[in-house]
Amino acid sequence: MILKIPFFGLLAKRSPMDGLVEHYDKIAECVATIDESLECYVSGGVCREFEELTRTIDAIENHADSIKRNLRNHLPKGLFMAVEKPLFLNYTKFQDNILDSAQDALHWLAMRKVIIPESIQKDLIYLLDGVSRTTVLLGPALKATIALVHGESLDREGTKACYRKVRAERDSVRKLKNALHQKLYAMDLDFKDIYQLMHFIDCLDDMCHNTENCADHLRAMIAR
Repeated sequence: MILKIPFFGLLAKRSPMDGLVEHYDKIAECVATIDESLECYVSGGVCREFEELTRTIDAIENHADSIKRNLRNHLPKGLFMAVEKPLFLNYTKFQDNILDSAQDALHWLAMRKVIIPESIQKDLIYLLDGVSRTTVLLGPALKATIALVHGESLDREGTKACYRKVRAERDSVRKLKNALHQKLYAMDLDFKDIYQLMHFIDCLDDMCHNTENCADHLRAMIAR
């Protein structure tokens, strides 16, 4: 058995685990941009131009990619990692997938103008709120995990409770997504409109699915 000792401060200026928080912060920026974009759609374009919003989210995702590459390219030797290296690399992949799905969601919305029926406008807003809450809950889970593996906290049960909150919120989003799919299929809309909205909804759901994967990997990092 390999013993992982939390003495990064003695061996390196900064733990790669801390870089995950910097990368995670980009998710909040992406969610805020999608939120503003959806308001634009529903209200008929009273906020920033949609093309500008898509450029914004592309820039955020590119910045996040550079953070991820820097993290993965400058890992310390295996013995000095606080967690198993494959686990760390998989976590970075799933966290980056959240951003990729956010970018895809906005691009599906921007593909062509769709008049969103009033009967599903609130459902879309509620879905996006659920996605936002799920991704926000990942932040405390990530920070609690880092504190635990670095030996700065002993609150193991509190950390596991953070993972459970992420899973519970993800489950709520799954139900909202299924209900929206059902509503859309029952509506008398052009097939292209239904197809485009379905993909937008699926991309939002993918954000939550990858957030749940992140929580599962964080749980594995503190497994005994």
